[in-house]
Amino acid sequence: CLHPDQFRSCLFAQIINMAFSRLAAASTRGFATAAGGKKVAVLGAAGGIGQPLSLLLKENPNVSNLSLFDIVNTPGVAADLSHINTGAKVSGHVGNDQLGDALTGSDVVVIPAGVPRKPGMTRDDLFNTNASIVKALGEACAKHCPTASLLIISNPVNSTVPIIAETLKAAGVYDAKKLFGVTTLDVCRANTFVADSQDWDVADVEVNVVGGHAGTTILPLLSQVQGAKFSQEQIEALTHRIQFGGDEVVKAKDGAGSATLSMAYAGARFTSSLLKAMSGETGVTECAFVESGITDAP
Repeated sequence: CLHPDQFRSCLFAQIINMAFSRLAAASTRGFATAAGGKKVAVLGAAGGIGQPLSLLLKENPNVSNLSLFDIVNTPGVAADLSHINTGAKVSGHVGNDQLGDALTGSDVVVIPAGVPRKPGMTRDDLFNTNASIVKALGEACAKHCPTASLLIISNPVNSTVPIIAETLKAAGVYDAKKLFGVTTLDVCRANTFVADSQDWDVADVEVNVVGGHAGTTILPLLSQVQGAKFSQEQIEALTHRIQFGGDEVVKAKDGAGSATLSMAYAGARFTSSLLKAMSGETGVTECAFVESGITDAP
C-alpha cells in the first residue's frame, strides 16, 4: 500500500494498460495506416537525449516522417540521420520561427527539451528553467497538432506533465489519454538490476514501476516479480538503486552530463509501444506517469 503522501505526490501516476488499447481504436480512425507510418516530432532533437533518441526512431518501421526541432544545430542532425537507409523521411527545423512547421501534422510529439541535471542537482532544481520551456512547447503543440499524443521526457517529469496538462486545458484541447510522462527508464533500470540480482536473462524480466519519476516517488513493484527470491536487504538496495539510478550516472559522468543514452533508449521503447498501439496492435502495455482517478487528491 502507498502512504497517502505518496498518493498525493503521484497525482498522475498509474500503470496504463495502455490507455494505448483505447487510444488505438480512436487513432486508427484518425491517422495514417500502419503501412504509411506516423509523423513523429522530437522537440530538443539536438541535445544529449534528442540525438540518440532520433537515431533510434529513424530505425522504427512505424515512423514515416521524423521531424526534428531544436533552437540550434537541428539541420546538421537531420542531414546526418537522413543518410541512414531506413524508410523514415527526416526534416530539421531550427528556432522558434520553424516550430510550427515541425509540429504540423504530427501524430506523436516526444519532448526531451530542456537543461540536463548536473552533479548536486535534483530534478526539482531544473523546475524554474525547464517549466517555462515545456509550457511554451505545450502551447505550440496545442496550436499546431492538438490531437497528437505527447510524450514528456523533460525533467522534473512529476511537474512538467501537469504543466503540459494545464496548458492544454487552457487551450481547450486536453485529452488525458494522449499525455504521457515517460518513466520507462525506471522500468529499464528495474529490469536490469533485478536480472543481475537473480542471475536471470534480462530479456525475460519485466518489472512494473508505478508512482512518479523522482527519488522516492518511484515505486518498483518487486513483490510482483514472479519467481524472484529477495532478501529484505536486497529489496531495500534494489529499490534505492532504481529510485536513484540517475544520480549514479550523473556521478559517474563526473560533471559531463546525465543519463542521456539510457533515457534515449527508454524514450524510443515507449514511443515504439505507442506507435504499435496506434496502428491497431493489441495487448501493448507500458508504465507511464499519467492522470489518475484512483484518489481524490488535488
